[in-house]
Amino acid sequence: MSYLIDSDWIADYLKGRLPAVEHLQSLEPQGLSISLISYGEIYEGIYFGGQPAATARAFRQFLRAVDVLPLNRTIMRRFARIRGELRCGGQIVGDPDLMIAATAIEHNLTLITGNSRHFSRIADLRLYQSEES
Repeated sequence: MSYLIDSDWIADYLKGRLPAVEHLQSLEPQGLSISLISYGEIYEGIYFGGQPAATARAFRQFLRAVDVLPLNRTIMRRFARIRGELRCGGQIVGDPDLMIAATAIEHNLTLITGNSRHFSRIADLRLYQSEES
């Protein structure tokens, strides 16, 4: 695996937005994964979105090409360290995003996100750079 896909890119992919679809398809041979946190965030969108059945089908299809990485004690300890360091510096980042970042760091993955400004606060986190990001 080389990349962890953030929820915003997954949502764009499921909506058929070409930049997300093309980029993720081009990166698939290098290995794609998502955090269990993104899995939950996407299902929230499915349950409360306009076309739950169609979106759920598309997401199940998407999941065939990616690994879903669970949280574990090591990731949660990394999350706690990142969260504490940011809080001490007066910077608040939402817990779900911190857990996604901790997962990427722990598995030595590059995070694909449209929210680089937000995630760039996190030391040791590699962010995917593209023209569309």
